Amino acid sequence: MSNYYNKSDHLFLLIKTLSKSEKINFKIYVNRIKKNKNSKFMKLFNIMSKINSYNEKKILDSTTISKVQLSNIKAHLYKQILVSLKLQETNKENHDIQIREYLDFAKILYNKGLYIQSLKFLEKAKIIARSYEFKTILLELVEFEKMIESQHITRSLYSRSGELSAESKELIERVQCNNALSNLSLELYGLYLKVGYVRNEKDKIFIETYFRTNLPKFDIKKISFYEKLFLYQAQVWYHFIRQDFIMCYRSSYKWIELFKNNRKAKRIAPVSYLKGYHYLLDTLFYLNHYSKFTYIFNQFENEVKNGEILINGNTRILIFMYTYTNRINKHYMEGNFSEGVKKIIPSLFTDFKKICNHLDSHYIMILYYKIACLYFGSGDNNNAIRYLSKVMENKKKNLRQDLQCSARLLHLIACYESGLDENMDQKIQSAYKFFIQMDDWYIVQKKIIHFFKNLGNVYPHQIKSQFKKLKDKLIKYYDHPYEKRTFLYLDIISWINSKIENKSVETIIKEKFIRNKISENY
Repeated sequence: MSNYYNKSDHLFLLIKTLSKSEKINFKIYVNRIKKNKNSKFMKLFNIMSKINSYNEKKILDSTTISKVQLSNIKAHLYKQILVSLKLQETNKENHDIQIREYLDFAKILYNKGLYIQSLKFLEKAKIIARSYEFKTILLELVEFEKMIESQHITRSLYSRSGELSAESKELIERVQCNNALSNLSLELYGLYLKVGYVRNEKDKIFIETYFRTNLPKFDIKKISFYEKLFLYQAQVWYHFIRQDFIMCYRSSYKWIELFKNNRKAKRIAPVSYLKGYHYLLDTLFYLNHYSKFTYIFNQFENEVKNGEILINGNTRILIFMYTYTNRINKHYMEGNFSEGVKKIIPSLFTDFKKICNHLDSHYIMILYYKIACLYFGSGDNNNAIRYLSKVMENKKKNLRQDLQCSARLLHLIACYESGLDENMDQKIQSAYKFFIQMDDWYIVQKKIIHFFKNLGNVYPHQIKSQFKKLKDKLIKYYDHPYEKRTFLYLDIISWINSKIENKSVETIIKEKFIRNKISENY
């Protein structure tokens, strides 16, 4: 699952994202000027459309472009493609682009001294901006209108100036609240990506204080769609970091309901809608609420299948990630790991090749870890080690430290299970150093590392009793406010039970699922 495209060449990546219709429209746009048909930048476009990987030598050999010219021609082609795409996007449901076009027209007309005509375009733009709650753009439009009204006699200035002043003041208040909530949401998300869940009382106090002091005052009945969206997002990440999954479920459910009550928002902000689904499903997974999880996941897949979610470059990536991670999660919950490997992995790899150049390190790391767990549960420890190694090789140590720590624990377990324990001391030492480096050296990690460290001194007939002792030590931390986060990523208790009962991990988790399902039905 390597990256098939050279990420360093932006033009090549842009061309590879173009659909068939976008390429046709680009050629129509360029060929409106006859001399462009045989231009060097069009020859460059044609050759780059055909090749599967960026190869400068092949490009130069296949065209009359010299090496000196290549950089400038690429820059020109890049700009022409963006202009063509902008013209195509203006005709779609991209209302913010349409507003910007009206604003551009208004400024052109203003510069020509045609103030009344300029104001008409501003009014058209304002109608769209109000309709779709684009508060920041609306404020810009009002400020431009104020400037025209203050400098030029266009109509009844006295009454209009009062209206514009009041509108501007109200918008500034709304934009300030919106910005405060969006900043809080973004910063909490950044903390979650960096550290994951709270690790101790100090972390808990910090995140609670941070949330409380940065949450602006608001009236929930008066705030707009986007203000509510940022509020629910901030709440979700806040509760996620605190591992309060009940509250996280409530906030993520409100997030989804917000879109369902504002159906046009699903077309305007599809990325936020998909993320809401993701956190709702993630929460249900951690709560181990199988029936609700499958209901919501079926609902999500049906909306994708029925075209209820706008498909573009961004949503295509998220749909891929959320579909496959939740399909894997479903098999985790059921304990059907072997079935998951057969049903999911082949199509996952096929789809991954199509979008691999668009996935960031965070998504790729999550995907590798999920795949590794699926293989581990199926008993394929060699493939589990292979994908855990990819997570461990990630150079961004400040990204999802909790996930990277869990990968190292599972790596030790998989190496032990596969019999690749000849360098076990070195692997244990490496994991230990990483935990210290990440400031993630807590009780559960200590006990697991200590267990593996001493396992070499245990006689074969004593191993089962050692696993029983380990289980007794760990089980008391299963619901611990901070220590339990290790169990969210790694069902180590089921692995220990498999060693005690001489059963596969898959059998143990499947039996647990059946018991939970019976109790859930009562």
